Amino acid sequence: MSWKEVKVEEQRLDFIKEHIEAKLSFTELCESYDISRKTGYKWLERFLEKGEKGLKDLSKAPRSHPHELSKEMVQAILEIKETYSKWGAKKIHAKLQEAQLNGRTPSVNSVSNVLSRHNLVLPRRYRRRVPETAPLSHCTGANNVWAYDFKGWFLTGDGSKCEPLTITDCHTRYLLKCTSLRKKRAVDVWTVFESLFREYGLPLKVRSDNGPPFATAGAGRLSTLSIRLIKAGVIPEWIATGKPQENGRHERFHLTLKNETASPPAVTLKRQEGVFQKFQNYYNRERPHEALGQKTPASIYRPSERMWDGKLRSPEYSANQIVRKVMKCGCIGWHGKNLFISETLYGEYIGIVEEEDRSYQVSYGPILLGWIDLNNKFIKEKEKIE
Repeated sequence: MSWKEVKVEEQRLDFIKEHIEAKLSFTELCESYDISRKTGYKWLERFLEKGEKGLKDLSKAPRSHPHELSKEMVQAILEIKETYSKWGAKKIHAKLQEAQLNGRTPSVNSVSNVLSRHNLVLPRRYRRRVPETAPLSHCTGANNVWAYDFKGWFLTGDGSKCEPLTITDCHTRYLLKCTSLRKKRAVDVWTVFESLFREYGLPLKVRSDNGPPFATAGAGRLSTLSIRLIKAGVIPEWIATGKPQENGRHERFHLTLKNETASPPAVTLKRQEGVFQKFQNYYNRERPHEALGQKTPASIYRPSERMWDGKLRSPEYSANQIVRKVMKCGCIGWHGKNLFISETLYGEYIGIVEEEDRSYQVSYGPILLGWIDLNNKFIKEKEKIE
């Protein structure tokens, strides 16, 4: 008979007793219990060593855990979590690799298990994701494109309104500036850009939404701020109306900014500005970024090779373009008449070139403003597209 699932330990004991009585040879006894001689000897040896206790099944759990983390490693994980309470397993894992502690760096799953055992895993918050789209496909290096915007306003503890201006490098995610401006005026934003251009050099382009002071409803969407950017040597570009996903990287950055600096806000506006400055250093130099392979933005970003001399220059036009100066009324002289273009461009020179259909394309430097049709009527770019 074979071992039965019920009372198997009693059957083993019966086997031992029959062996002691020696009524059958060991081979015959094993055959009667339908077990091999090897199995029979195993239980006999256990009985002789430990008595009836030796006939019980041993635990199948491994006696040692080769991948078990050392106490020092567990402590290192907990210390990083204490310092950076909002970090998850991936960022903590990256920090451990950077620290180059003795021994092999544990896997992300091992770090996650440590956090779970200590009840340090934050419940997952599902947020509306902002997808990235093709317009940023040309952003392949540092300073190709800077993104800028005002984060949604909030109140500090004393009731002061805070609406920080943020500027980031789209490729490296480097936070160039995060500061609270009392007013959203073009002159104030330009002062920030002027300081950044002197420190980091010039980007090729800057990207924004269509709100003031970044854009207007006028020709080419040009504002006084975007005109200054062009004269500094930078091309402004704007996302399509109602398409925040075209600036998706900057939108997601604002979620991190809110979570890290305004949940809850500081007591006063002055202290909130201090929080922004501290966050900028942390975000650039300490916080690993998943999109960068858990590297920090500061480890990748480099200043632009296009240094700025502080001068604003009007755009240059080719020999085949007709150049006209915009008058105070926003008009240019055209075929003996005043043709309205844009009041924003007062005092600036625009370029006009004839096209194959005998209409004329009108531009301000790199920005297309619209066309002059065969009836000598100016049509804005947006109007023609629509």
